Amino acid sequence: MPEAVDLVAIVIGALTGGLLAAREGFAVSGVLLLAVTGGLGGGLIRDVLLAQGPPVALTNDAYLPTVAITAMVTFYFSGWLSRLTGLLVVLDAVTLGFFTVIGAQKAQLAGLPSASVVFIGTLTAVGGAVLRDVLLAQRADIVQPGPYNAVAALIGAAALTVLAGPAGLPPLPVAALVIVLVAALRVLSVWRGWEAPVAVDLPHRARTHLGRIRWRRRGDAPDGGGGGAR
Repeated sequence: MPEAVDLVAIVIGALTGGLLAAREGFAVSGVLLLAVTGGLGGGLIRDVLLAQGPPVALTNDAYLPTVAITAMVTFYFSGWLSRLTGLLVVLDAVTLGFFTVIGAQKAQLAGLPSASVVFIGTLTAVGGAVLRDVLLAQRADIVQPGPYNAVAALIGAAALTVLAGPAGLPPLPVAALVIVLVAALRVLSVWRGWEAPVAVDLPHRARTHLGRIRWRRRGDAPDGGGGGAR
């Protein structure tokens, strides 16, 4: 992905993190910290795991200043930006797709196996949100029932791995397709109220289902005790 696209994704991620801090009434340091985690957190985790030298967020001249400027914008204009809720949902979904693609592509370039590519792509997409929730001392959104977040990133990273690997499609069309896929899953889950699946006790569900079938059969069976003629 071009660096300009990466910067756009970082700005939107920093914007969502900074807005959350502003809504919570954090000081300027808190707004800046959540903007950094929202914009750069996933990339920092990715680069540490890939161990290919210092993280890009620390070596690129533009990343940290861009996040700092974005944090200041959210600090002074949080009320106005909060009115753009619908737009921010869409932008956040697109950012999720961008980070998924960037993480998965970097893992592929590092020569990692397919499962690791999916893992790194998903972690890059949601790592910043996890760090943000840790700083807020709350349960991470990605582990709770709710709109697709990690699920959308996981599906997108898996699709990229297949399309750019065994299918052998060109990287840029694959990247565009995956970004649209992840963003669409995220937006639709928010608007339609879709929730990520939770753990299911299959033996208990099977016993309950069988019990209902037996109860219905007993209820439909003819009563042999009172059927004589009067």
